[in-house]
Amino acid sequence: MKNTTSPQNPSNGKTYDLALTGLMTAVICILGPISIPLPMHLVPISLGSLAVYFVIYVTGMKRGILSVFIYLLLGIAGAPVFTGFTGGIGKALGPTGGYLIGYLFLALLGGFFIDRFPDKMILHIAGMLLGTAFLYLFGTLWLAYLAHYSFHTALWAGVIPYIPGDLVKIFLAVLTGMQVKKRLYKI
Repeated sequence: MKNTTSPQNPSNGKTYDLALTGLMTAVICILGPISIPLPMHLVPISLGSLAVYFVIYVTGMKRGILSVFIYLLLGIAGAPVFTGFTGGIGKALGPTGGYLIGYLFLALLGGFFIDRFPDKMILHIAGMLLGTAFLYLFGTLWLAYLAHYSFHTALWAGVIPYIPGDLVKIFLAVLTGMQVKKRLYKI
Protein backbone atom coordinates (compact mmCIF):
# COMPACT_ATOMS: atom_id res chain seq x y z
CA MET A 1 0.00 0.00 0.00
CA LYS A 2 1.30 3.41 -1.01
CA ASN A 3 2.01 5.91 1.78
CA THR A 4 0.38 9.23 0.94
CA THR A 5 1.27 11.05 4.13
CA SER A 6 3.12 14.28 3.41
CA PRO A 7 2.79 17.95 4.33
CA GLN A 8 0.99 18.51 1.02
CA ASN A 9 -1.29 15.45 1.20
CA PRO A 10 -1.71 14.18 4.75
CA SER A 11 -3.82 11.10 5.05
CA ASN A 12 -3.96 9.55 8.45
CA GLY A 13 -7.19 7.67 7.92
CA LYS A 14 -10.88 8.35 7.70
CA THR A 15 -11.21 9.50 11.29
CA TYR A 16 -8.54 12.15 10.71
CA ASP A 17 -10.23 13.26 7.48
CA LEU A 18 -13.65 13.48 9.14
CA ALA A 19 -12.29 15.36 12.16
CA LEU A 20 -10.33 17.83 10.02
CA THR A 21 -13.29 18.40 7.69
CA GLY A 22 -15.58 18.93 10.69
CA LEU A 23 -13.13 21.34 12.27
CA MET A 24 -12.74 23.34 9.07
CA THR A 25 -16.52 23.42 8.57
CA ALA A 26 -16.75 24.83 12.10
CA VAL A 27 -14.22 27.53 11.21
CA ILE A 28 -16.43 28.63 8.30
CA CYS A 29 -19.57 28.43 10.48
CA ILE A 30 -17.94 30.59 13.17
CA LEU A 31 -16.50 33.26 10.86
CA GLY A 32 -19.21 33.18 8.17
CA PRO A 33 -21.93 34.98 10.15
CA ILE A 34 -19.64 37.83 11.18
CA SER A 35 -20.36 40.68 8.82
CA ILE A 36 -20.37 44.43 8.54
CA PRO A 37 -23.26 45.87 6.56
CA LEU A 38 -22.32 48.64 4.17
CA PRO A 39 -24.70 51.53 3.64
CA MET A 40 -26.35 51.47 0.22
CA HIS A 41 -25.15 47.89 -0.51
CA LEU A 42 -27.01 44.58 -0.38
CA VAL A 43 -23.77 42.68 0.17
CA PRO A 44 -22.09 43.08 3.58
CA ILE A 45 -18.39 42.68 4.31
CA SER A 46 -18.16 39.10 5.50
CA LEU A 47 -15.50 37.02 7.17
CA GLY A 48 -16.88 33.97 5.36
CA SER A 49 -14.48 34.40 2.47
CA LEU A 50 -11.56 34.71 4.91
CA ALA A 51 -12.66 31.41 6.43
CA VAL A 52 -12.86 29.72 3.01
CA TYR A 53 -9.42 31.05 2.02
CA PHE A 54 -7.99 29.71 5.27
CA VAL A 55 -9.74 26.33 5.01
CA ILE A 56 -8.58 25.63 1.46
CA TYR A 57 -5.06 26.76 2.28
CA VAL A 58 -4.87 24.35 5.20
CA THR A 59 -6.78 21.40 3.74
CA GLY A 60 -6.63 21.68 -0.04
CA MET A 61 -9.32 21.16 -2.62
CA LYS A 62 -11.22 18.02 -1.59
CA ARG A 63 -11.59 18.76 2.11
CA GLY A 64 -12.12 22.43 1.33
CA ILE A 65 -15.00 21.74 -1.05
CA LEU A 66 -16.53 19.30 1.41
CA SER A 67 -16.23 21.80 4.28
CA VAL A 68 -17.88 24.54 2.19
CA PHE A 69 -20.61 22.14 1.02
CA ILE A 70 -21.43 21.10 4.60
CA TYR A 71 -21.44 24.77 5.64
CA LEU A 72 -23.91 25.57 2.85
CA LEU A 73 -26.13 22.62 3.81
CA LEU A 74 -26.16 23.73 7.44
CA GLY A 75 -27.11 27.25 6.41
CA ILE A 76 -29.81 26.09 4.01
CA ALA A 77 -31.21 23.87 6.77
CA GLY A 78 -31.63 26.98 8.90
CA ALA A 79 -28.53 27.11 11.07
CA PRO A 80 -27.56 30.79 11.54
CA VAL A 81 -24.21 30.48 9.77
CA PHE A 82 -24.71 32.95 6.91
CA THR A 83 -23.94 36.67 7.17
CA GLY A 84 -25.64 38.45 10.02
CA PHE A 85 -26.31 35.13 11.79
CA THR A 86 -29.00 34.18 9.29
CA GLY A 87 -29.81 30.89 7.63
CA GLY A 88 -32.43 29.19 5.53
CA ILE A 89 -33.15 28.49 1.91
CA GLY A 90 -34.42 32.06 1.44
CA LYS A 91 -31.00 33.48 2.24
CA ALA A 92 -29.25 30.99 -0.02
CA LEU A 93 -31.61 31.75 -2.90
CA GLY A 94 -31.79 35.50 -2.20
CA PRO A 95 -29.87 38.27 -3.97
CA THR A 96 -26.59 37.52 -2.15
CA GLY A 97 -26.91 33.74 -2.35
CA GLY A 98 -24.76 33.60 -5.47
CA TYR A 99 -21.78 34.68 -3.42
CA LEU A 100 -22.45 31.85 -0.95
CA ILE A 101 -22.60 29.29 -3.75
CA GLY A 102 -19.54 30.97 -5.25
CA TYR A 103 -17.56 29.71 -2.26
CA LEU A 104 -17.63 26.30 -3.98
CA PHE A 105 -15.85 27.78 -7.03
CA LEU A 106 -13.33 29.40 -4.72
CA ALA A 107 -12.67 26.11 -2.93
CA LEU A 108 -12.39 24.21 -6.22
CA LEU A 109 -10.01 26.55 -8.02
CA GLY A 110 -8.01 27.83 -5.05
CA GLY A 111 -7.75 24.34 -3.59
CA PHE A 112 -6.64 22.90 -6.94
CA PHE A 113 -3.71 25.32 -7.16
CA ILE A 114 -2.75 24.69 -3.55
CA ASP A 115 -2.79 20.91 -4.08
CA ARG A 116 -1.20 20.95 -7.52
CA PHE A 117 1.65 23.33 -6.73
CA PRO A 118 2.91 22.58 -3.21
CA ASP A 119 5.51 25.02 -1.88
CA LYS A 120 4.66 27.64 -4.54
CA MET A 121 2.97 30.37 -2.54
CA ILE A 122 2.63 32.70 -5.52
CA LEU A 123 0.61 30.03 -7.37
CA HIS A 124 -1.49 29.44 -4.24
CA ILE A 125 -2.35 33.13 -4.24
CA ALA A 126 -3.00 33.05 -7.99
CA GLY A 127 -5.41 30.14 -7.49
CA MET A 128 -7.23 31.98 -4.72
CA LEU A 129 -7.48 35.06 -6.93
CA LEU A 130 -8.84 32.97 -9.80
CA GLY A 131 -11.33 31.29 -7.46
CA THR A 132 -12.35 34.70 -6.14
CA ALA A 133 -12.89 35.93 -9.70
CA PHE A 134 -15.30 33.05 -10.33
CA LEU A 135 -17.00 33.69 -6.98
CA TYR A 136 -17.40 37.36 -7.97
CA LEU A 137 -18.71 36.47 -11.43
CA PHE A 138 -21.28 33.97 -10.20
CA GLY A 139 -22.37 36.21 -7.31
CA THR A 140 -22.64 39.27 -9.55
CA LEU A 141 -24.70 37.48 -12.20
CA TRP A 142 -26.99 36.11 -9.47
CA LEU A 143 -27.31 39.52 -7.79
CA ALA A 144 -28.00 41.27 -11.11
CA TYR A 145 -30.74 38.79 -11.98
CA LEU A 146 -32.51 38.73 -8.62
CA ALA A 147 -32.16 42.42 -7.77
CA HIS A 148 -32.95 43.48 -11.35
CA TYR A 149 -29.64 45.33 -11.64
CA SER A 150 -27.52 45.78 -14.70
CA PHE A 151 -24.30 43.77 -14.57
CA HIS A 152 -22.38 47.01 -14.07
CA THR A 153 -24.58 48.07 -11.14
CA ALA A 154 -24.33 44.61 -9.55
CA LEU A 155 -20.55 44.71 -9.98
CA TRP A 156 -20.39 47.99 -8.07
CA ALA A 157 -22.84 46.73 -5.44
CA GLY A 158 -21.23 43.35 -4.83
CA VAL A 159 -17.61 43.33 -5.99
CA ILE A 160 -15.69 46.56 -6.52
CA PRO A 161 -15.86 47.85 -2.91
CA TYR A 162 -14.76 44.43 -1.60
CA ILE A 163 -11.65 43.81 -3.69
CA PRO A 164 -9.14 45.49 -1.31
CA GLY A 165 -10.58 43.63 1.68
CA ASP A 166 -10.47 40.31 -0.12
CA LEU A 167 -6.82 40.87 -1.03
CA VAL A 168 -6.08 41.44 2.66
CA LYS A 169 -8.09 38.31 3.55
CA ILE A 170 -6.05 36.22 1.10
CA PHE A 171 -2.82 37.56 2.59
CA LEU A 172 -4.00 36.80 6.15
CA ALA A 173 -5.24 33.33 5.18
CA VAL A 174 -1.91 32.43 3.57
CA LEU A 175 0.13 33.71 6.53
CA THR A 176 -1.97 31.97 9.17
CA GLY A 177 -2.65 28.95 6.98
CA MET A 178 1.08 28.29 6.50
CA GLN A 179 1.64 28.25 10.25
CA VAL A 180 -1.37 26.05 10.99
CA LYS A 181 -0.47 23.68 8.17
CA LYS A 182 3.05 23.24 9.51
CA ARG A 183 1.78 22.37 12.98
CA LEU A 184 -1.23 20.35 11.90
CA TYR A 185 0.62 18.10 9.49
CA LYS A 186 3.52 17.30 11.85
CA ILE A 187 1.23 14.62 13.30
